[in-house]
Amino acid sequence: MSRTIADQTVEQLGGEGSVLVRQRRDHAEMDRLMGRHQALRDGAERERVLRELVRLVFSHAFAEETVLWPAVRRAAADGEELTSRVEEEHQEINDLVTDVERLDPGSAEREERVLRFFALVRQDIRDEEDLVLPRLREALDAGRLRQLGAAWETVRRSAPTRPHPVVPRRPPGNAVLGVPLSLYDRLRDGLGPGVSGPWGRRILAGLTGLLVSGAVAVLVRKRC
Repeated sequence: MSRTIADQTVEQLGGEGSVLVRQRRDHAEMDRLMGRHQALRDGAERERVLRELVRLVFSHAFAEETVLWPAVRRAAADGEELTSRVEEEHQEINDLVTDVERLDPGSAEREERVLRFFALVRQDIRDEEDLVLPRLREALDAGRLRQLGAAWETVRRSAPTRPHPVVPRRPPGNAVLGVPLSLYDRLRDGLGPGVSGPWGRRILAGLTGLLVSGAVAVLVRKRC
């Protein structure tokens, strides 16, 4: 039976740069942010922590779908089944956070969605650490795990940070569309609340629309 990565040492997981160690570190930070959000009473600080969590969750998931899950499908006989399961969880998280972003802060409906989001993130962490990631540990040596870790980190640092229903869950579509959407997200993250006005949204939406159109054209040409 595969052993969860939750209780293995850094050395057992392939060393400090291993993708398994990086994954587990991100998971711990997600758990910390969820606990912090639930302990806070100040509305503004709760919103700041929630935004930080959302940015981490989506960049982390995008890197998984782009780098890790293809590796799992190649390495494990049941890789297709395992990755399909977590991809479904990622899609549900995407839909929940889309709902959270359109609802008024402090509303009962929004709080219910936030709690459901937290529960699903925790379930996703358990599925990954107990079921999916141990397959990589069984199949790959420490050197390969560190190589995957470097690729995963590169993608995570340039990944979208918000939910986007147009992004597929698998390569090459997610990688092609992820570039312009990452630019859009990071502009929003950097500009802060000022971009939430109608003109700010129109400018960014127009810019991103052009970039997405170009990305779709590239994807279509690749498939032809």
